[in-house]
Amino acid sequence: MTPSAENSSLAVIVAVIGLGSMGLGMARSMKRAGLDVVGYDISSAAVDRLIAEGGRGAATPADAANGAEIVVSVVVNGAQTETVLFGPQGVAATMKPGAVFISSATMDPAVARDLARRTEARGLLYLDAPISGGAAKAALGELTIMASGSSRAFDTARPALDAMAGKVYELGDAAGTGAAFKMINQLLAGVHIAAACEAISFAAKQGLELDKVYEVITASAGNSWMFENRIPHVLAGDYTPLSSIEIFVKDLGIVQDMARSERYPAPLAAAALQMYLAAAGAGMGRDDDSSLARLYAQLSGAQLPGSAKEP
Repeated sequence: MTPSAENSSLAVIVAVIGLGSMGLGMARSMKRAGLDVVGYDISSAAVDRLIAEGGRGAATPADAANGAEIVVSVVVNGAQTETVLFGPQGVAATMKPGAVFISSATMDPAVARDLARRTEARGLLYLDAPISGGAAKAALGELTIMASGSSRAFDTARPALDAMAGKVYELGDAAGTGAAFKMINQLLAGVHIAAACEAISFAAKQGLELDKVYEVITASAGNSWMFENRIPHVLAGDYTPLSSIEIFVKDLGIVQDMARSERYPAPLAAAALQMYLAAAGAGMGRDDDSSLARLYAQLSGAQLPGSAKEP
């Protein structure tokens, strides 16, 4: 189904490119806020879900962006964002002058600056706006958005930002700053998950009751948001991906590239990256990032919930 002018209303038209767990939640939040939402995804089933909920679907990114005042790109990285913008069916060719492209992907700040420069050269606006909060916050319209761009980009994007986010941090007038803030967040998130998984697997190796470990640590100074959020996956033996190992292979890889270019030591991030790489190499790349606990258990012989007992 391709959007048409006949389907448009007086509501602000927003195109959402990427209708995975994050993008679909963001689209739902904007629709609840009264925006006219058009979606595209490589999965036709994802588009059908949006249509079933009263949104509109498009056959290509370019079709989705045709007539939209705002385009929200919810893809994985800079390379995919470039394809969304400038690929054979890219949105830059059909966005109307003065429309804003909101980039939610995690990427190197230098890539964000380059994409912004190329987008703005076409008479379009670019908002560097990586997101945090996960699928649950996306569905509730309570994301944290770390954004940077011109005042015009913020003003044009405001209806979508207000619908998607519980908190929008306006971090400067140039693309790349939002991306840099997101990479600091990802450095901490990746290291904290690795530390949480190391700790719970070490507790298992000590023969401790893991439910009680969780209760004690979450009430103690050693707690972290990631320990509290991820360790229940380990206790349930459920590694269904909410955020995958491969996400942190990518993100901590970007951190290392940034650090190397600045001649900045980042040994904790480097050590965590090696664990994510090992987990991916062991076949867990598409599993939940709490699978690092399984890797520690395999290396040490610790027994976690749901793991097979040694003969």
